[in-house]
Amino acid sequence: MSLASIENFIDGNFSPSASGEWLENFEPATGQVSGRVANSNADDVTGAVEAAQRAFPKWSGLTMAERSRYLHRIALLIEREAAMLARAESNDTGKTLRQASTVDIPRAALNFRFFAGAALGYASQSHAAPGAINYTLRQPLGAVGCISPWNLPLYLLTWKIAPALAMGNCVVAKPSELTPVTAAMLGKLCQEAELPHGVLNIVHGVGGRAGEALVVHDDICAISFTGGTKTGRQIASLAAPRFKKLSLELGGKNPNIIFADCDYDKMLAATLRSSFSNQGQICLCGSRIYVERSLYARFRDDFVNRARRLQVGDPLDESSDLGAVISQSHQQKILKAIEEAQRDGGRVLCGGVAQLVDGRCRDGWFVAPTVIEGLELLCAANQEEIFGPVVTIQPFDTDEEGRRVGGVVGSRRGVD
Repeated sequence: MSLASIENFIDGNFSPSASGEWLENFEPATGQVSGRVANSNADDVTGAVEAAQRAFPKWSGLTMAERSRYLHRIALLIEREAAMLARAESNDTGKTLRQASTVDIPRAALNFRFFAGAALGYASQSHAAPGAINYTLRQPLGAVGCISPWNLPLYLLTWKIAPALAMGNCVVAKPSELTPVTAAMLGKLCQEAELPHGVLNIVHGVGGRAGEALVVHDDICAISFTGGTKTGRQIASLAAPRFKKLSLELGGKNPNIIFADCDYDKMLAATLRSSFSNQGQICLCGSRIYVERSLYARFRDDFVNRARRLQVGDPLDESSDLGAVISQSHQQKILKAIEEAQRDGGRVLCGGVAQLVDGRCRDGWFVAPTVIEGLELLCAANQEEIFGPVVTIQPFDTDEEGRRVGGVVGSRRGVD
């Protein structure tokens, strides 16, 4: 397996898809093809599930302490290869190398460490009751599916894999086809850690084929999915009739509610970070900002000035505050959302355009940090997740109004 050709990791070994097909993998900062990734089908998923089932009896039969040692070993290897993993994550996602180095990769290692320790505190329990004993049994399920998104690839993939393995399950993981590289590198590290074959399997490909095959497979006991609400709805519709355990972490449209008595400097720094971290491509980003009216003009001017000073550029450059968005189609989606906001009466105070970056990134997919004011509460920009470096700002007058508008996310036909 080379990083130029990302293969599936099944039963402890790398191999191309049974389909013989490949997808192009792009580097967002340059717009260029950086390699190819296996375009897997149902046969690949079946092979991975069968490998997980074969591994399950022995893996689930280990003690918590024995499984914990494997997870600690993987964490050590992630830490050892942190620089290489961070560079790969930056290239694959367009995020800044600084963010990948200080957030994504350290958190991936911490996920394995945390659940390696947490596993040691889990146990079945019994509780005496009059004439009876009640038992709470904590037992592994079997083969489980973990489907992760492109915005925090290794961070969120390990957040799913680590607890599943710690509890004795075996995993078939499907990372986003847009960001496959660090998942493949994790497979290599698991080989080095001598994780038993089949305990972790990684199948690449698009959601409509590889992902759906994983969700509907009869021998997958549970599904954990992080991604868009539309896809989550589809997964739920497939999993529910099969009575699979299901965890869905979907999109967000989060408010920052700013009151006049706040610690102003601390608030301004935190709001800037929560608005534009990872180019706004985090479901926790505060994408709609409500400010008490007496503070609004000061906040608007200072916030816009700070947003304008953010450096958008080559993700590998230490001076860059924002890198590229994930794809050309996503860049166009963001720009169209801004255009719709303007048609709805919004005033773009800064940004609102594709950002041009010189040098090796001249063909990359960048969007300038964007701040919009003057929008109605139920317009699309205030209701629908844009998932880019775009925030809306509005004033409010009373505490009650601030709490009310901060909680209003519904549809343009009304409030849910």
